[in-house]
Amino acid sequence: MQYPKFIQNLDTIGVTAPSAGSENELDIKRLELAKSNISKLGYKVKETPNCRTTNLGRSSSKIDRANQLSDLYLDKEVKCIIGLAGGEFLLEMLSYVNFESIKNNIKWIQGYSDMTGLLFTITTNLDIATLYANNFRGFAMKEWHKSLKDNFEILKGHMVTQESFNLYESDRTEKQNGDESYNLDAKVNWVNLNCENINVQGRIIGGCLDIILNLVGTKFDKTSEFLAKYKEDGIIWFFDNCELSSEGIVRAMWQLKEAGYFKYTKAIIFGRSATDRSYYEVSFKEAVQTSLEELNIPIIIDADIGHKPPMMTIINGAIAQIRSSNGAGKINFLIE
Repeated sequence: MQYPKFIQNLDTIGVTAPSAGSENELDIKRLELAKSNISKLGYKVKETPNCRTTNLGRSSSKIDRANQLSDLYLDKEVKCIIGLAGGEFLLEMLSYVNFESIKNNIKWIQGYSDMTGLLFTITTNLDIATLYANNFRGFAMKEWHKSLKDNFEILKGHMVTQESFNLYESDRTEKQNGDESYNLDAKVNWVNLNCENINVQGRIIGGCLDIILNLVGTKFDKTSEFLAKYKEDGIIWFFDNCELSSEGIVRAMWQLKEAGYFKYTKAIIFGRSATDRSYYEVSFKEAVQTSLEELNIPIIIDADIGHKPPMMTIINGAIAQIRSSNGAGKINFLIE
């Protein structure tokens, strides 16, 4: 596994919008607030033009988005890249990405949700570690939550132990000023399936489940080769569900099993599901448990990953040590 160089003081952080751009004045304000906050930490910020534009959920054309991403990879001043935001249409630009520019100019790239299309593909295709972590506008918060601070510590190369948080935001709260903190209103409770106490180590890979499903069977699907390469480490999958119903989760797990994705898997960890939709009153827990029971491996649900913040930073491709018991958990990463 190739690990990019960690950022240092005065480095330049690139920001681009491979998915959605800025749709209104509040989005622009949050972009400016995030830039200001990161600048105060001692970093420069360079944004691509599509961070301030949008049309029907796309920051710019698919070819333009791919080119602006390459511009940041080719820019010697830029030391890491953070996606502006999530969205719906990143995958359509994937066909135009210059993967040679990524391969020859290794840098950290991070984001979550729709950014999975890039992160998962870069890690499994190019053997380069990526970060499933906050999108750039998330750093607009006036008083950074510990999860944001941990994110930057990891970007700097400090492999902090990330511990489960006490509270999370159960429903998305619309921003008014742009610099609000999370509305932490619900108790965090990691749920272990199949065993009381989980202590597992393996090579971790994953992202937004909705997007990973779209990649299965395409020319970008090098997952089987990735799993075979690291089978001696054992694989830990992490999944962040955005829009799939409970029934959709069952179908998704069937698809990934049949595609061979769970070969060599030692454990699976799910973030808090962003939706609780079900046509047959099937809970998220029931959907996961019934569809994966024959794997007979440790499974964690409702972890601090993804769409319901705060979220832990996950290093795609790294060795992860995960412990979970009594509703709480910890994650450590080992960089070989």
